[in-house]
Amino acid sequence: MSIFHSSAQAQMALASAINRTARFRALSQRIAKAYCQLYLNVQPALARDVLVSARHMVAAGGEELAKGLNTGPWPADIAALLGVIQKHVDVLNSLLTMPPTHESVRAVALQVDKFLITANTTTETIEKLSAAGSARLLNTVGRQRMLSQRLAKNYFLVAAKLGETSTPQQMNADAAEFKSTLSSLAKLPITTANIRSELTLGEQQWVFFEAALRNKPDESGLRNVATASERLLEVMDKLTGLYEVALKDVLG
Repeated sequence: MSIFHSSAQAQMALASAINRTARFRALSQRIAKAYCQLYLNVQPALARDVLVSARHMVAAGGEELAKGLNTGPWPADIAALLGVIQKHVDVLNSLLTMPPTHESVRAVALQVDKFLITANTTTETIEKLSAAGSARLLNTVGRQRMLSQRLAKNYFLVAAKLGETSTPQQMNADAAEFKSTLSSLAKLPITTANIRSELTLGEQQWVFFEAALRNKPDESGLRNVATASERLLEVMDKLTGLYEVALKDVLG
């Protein structure tokens, strides 16, 4: 079933659209993380719940995006990108029907990265519809969700002996970007007291997550990364939502 089927409901604000396509980036990595987690038999009940939740959110996000913007239908280039996302999701869903094996985990990991690349291109293309530079801010804040999940996914892939030679470098770069972005957000004028409080919570959760990532991927290490990544994602998603609300008056 298409995740971008038409709807008679109200259309989206630009800020919401940026948030939704940006969220696809995180969901792609979260799906692979949960699938690999099942393969490794790490908190399987949690992993199944995460997988179901993430796939549901992909479908729900697609339904919202199908409405177009409050200014009208999607431009042709964005509509085409949403079509490519649909194809990636279709392939991914077919792969996820298989029990997790070494080869199926590898296939899912490759597929979610295709999904991630297209979702990122779509987010940046939608961002360009706004003349306001603050559209970039929402894109950047939303990227924190993806970084948290890609770090956890890569940790699990390494444990499953499915990591690439470049995986450690990517993990180091992702961790550095995550910390740098947290620091820069705290200095922005749009960061209200409410947002600052959530940022502080995010910084605290990052400390736990970063410490978990440094541990070897034994049973305890895998369990800690699984738990900490979900907690950090929850905070980063709420933070993105707060910035979305703050920027709606600017972006429309």
